[in-house]
Amino acid sequence: MNSELLRKLPKIDELLKEKEVQEAIDNNPRTLVVEALRDTINFFRQEILKDRIEILDKEEVLSHALNLVSKKNQSNLRKVINATGTVIHTNLGRSLLGEKAIENVITVAGSYNNLEYDIETGKRGSRYSHIEELIKKVTGAEAAMVVNNNAAAIMLVLDTLSKGKEAIVSRGQLVEIGGSFRVPEVMKFSGAKLVEIGTTNRTHLYDYANNITEDTGVLLKIHTSNFKIYGFTEEVSLEELVTLGNEKNIPVVEDIGSGVLIDFSKYGFTYEPTVQESIRKGVDVVTFSGDKMLGGPQAGIIVGKKQYIDLMKKNQLTRALRIDKMTLAALEGTLKYYLDETEAIRNIPSLNMILCSKEEVKKKCIKLKKKLQRDIDWFNFTIDSDYSMVGGGSMPTEKIPTFVIKVTSDKFSPQELERILRTGETSIICRISNNELILDGRTLFDKDFDTIVQCFSNIK
Repeated sequence: MNSELLRKLPKIDELLKEKEVQEAIDNNPRTLVVEALRDTINFFRQEILKDRIEILDKEEVLSHALNLVSKKNQSNLRKVINATGTVIHTNLGRSLLGEKAIENVITVAGSYNNLEYDIETGKRGSRYSHIEELIKKVTGAEAAMVVNNNAAAIMLVLDTLSKGKEAIVSRGQLVEIGGSFRVPEVMKFSGAKLVEIGTTNRTHLYDYANNITEDTGVLLKIHTSNFKIYGFTEEVSLEELVTLGNEKNIPVVEDIGSGVLIDFSKYGFTYEPTVQESIRKGVDVVTFSGDKMLGGPQAGIIVGKKQYIDLMKKNQLTRALRIDKMTLAALEGTLKYYLDETEAIRNIPSLNMILCSKEEVKKKCIKLKKKLQRDIDWFNFTIDSDYSMVGGGSMPTEKIPTFVIKVTSDKFSPQELERILRTGETSIICRISNNELILDGRTLFDKDFDTIVQCFSNIK
């Protein structure tokens, strides 16, 4: 039987003559179509050898090949629907850009632009000039610059101010960030000599003062935004550290991490330090991310005293860490919203989702449930209360009250359903809780509802 079925497998040349395949070649690279045909023949050959096929249908072979062409032609980096309720989802691209940021990116990506050209003088300009004044206005800092991410920002600051010198930091702040990257390792590459002080849970001002030597380059404070320590704890305040730095003429550097530019405590959240507050308290240099709580593109923003920022701009490492035109365009569009806090909350998707009320989320869930139940009766959809997360290593203890749609089925387990939705033509990324599939309304958009309904309709 195997031999007979193997002999019936169509040849590549034979398949290439089929009308559907010719149409696929008209709309796709020929090499991609041929590759899909070869992969299809190999797939069916293996299935036959494993006794999984009893009858070979040429139409089925063609259908498999054409589906494979479609999959191969998809971009590897593509849209997914985030139904997890984690707003700043590191694995799903972190923050979404606002409309103004997207418009800016499209404009500069599709046309020549004045990236390093001064239109007024007709001479070469600086790429930092497009964004520095805006960052200064939003944060209150004397000067600013931007590199490609916050780890790069810390490395540049330490390479400039503490290369070959000591960087004093509390042991409790030596965190590991995503992907097993650790602050001490980033510091090592900068050429700074790490001096750990205090203990994991308690660090005092005298720990800094007693370890200052003639080789001390900076006093470093790192905001541990991705974890919290409770109980018998103590840390040195920014005011105390700035006073000590001024007395010893040593710059104080703070890595604030997530880049919070609004006071979330006004909206019922746990207080998170803002960039503006650090600048007001006299910190010499502050670094933070552009793509977490700030809600913009991936970037590392450095703000602070002009004398230190100017040194960083001249550092040869800056060339290797600089950002491109699209990041600049997205960051400018995002930061302009921050000139008015109300506009920022309304137009920056991450802020809007985090601060969206539970009642608004419930309305979205009701709307989506109606659409699902109108066309689909082989799943059970129920609305219930739950909690969303901020994500991205920000506000790790904060639970945001939300509403979710719970999906159950007599035919599919939650795990099977999660896999089917995840691997479909449009990936829907869900979570499973208490053996139920969960769609969290906080991170869903009305524009995706019809797609979600179609995905469920295709599961039979």
